Amino acid sequence: MNAGADKTNPDRRPGEPRARSSHDGRHQRRQRARRRALQALYQWQITRQDAGEILRQFRQAQDLSVVDEGFFEQLLRGVIEGQAEIDRGLQPFLDRPMTQVDLMEQVVLRLGAWELLHCPEVPFRVVLDQAIDLAHRFGSEQGHAFINGVLDKAAKSWRPAETSGL
Repeated sequence: MNAGADKTNPDRRPGEPRARSSHDGRHQRRQRARRRALQALYQWQITRQDAGEILRQFRQAQDLSVVDEGFFEQLLRGVIEGQAEIDRGLQPFLDRPMTQVDLMEQVVLRLGAWELLHCPEVPFRVVLDQAIDLAHRFGSEQGHAFINGVLDKAAKSWRPAETSGL
């Protein structure tokens, strides 16, 4: 094999960019699923429509082929079904009642909390990074700092083995 050849892809010539891995594609699909779930949950917060109805609307109106649709549905249904439990779990880490938190920040916190509690295969840093990104994109000016503080405390409490030594 040529000394400059890529051992993982022998067809790639030296100097050519590496192809994106399937891991990158999966990451992007899940990231898009989180964004769609944020939008769907915001809609739910305002309308209190059934999760099935919101899913039907999203499937009709949006191209979900670039989204991890199963993950999107898990997030939406999980947060809706577990909202009371999630809010109780988050309350010790909040400086005010959840009802006084900005609506978009409520959604981001619930998404991040659900993922911390129900997706142990996703590293807590990924959950926090994704939630902070959503807060930057869709939340208030300093919302990302608030989200980071709350979810960091929650992660340390809920995932002590993963966060010990930090």
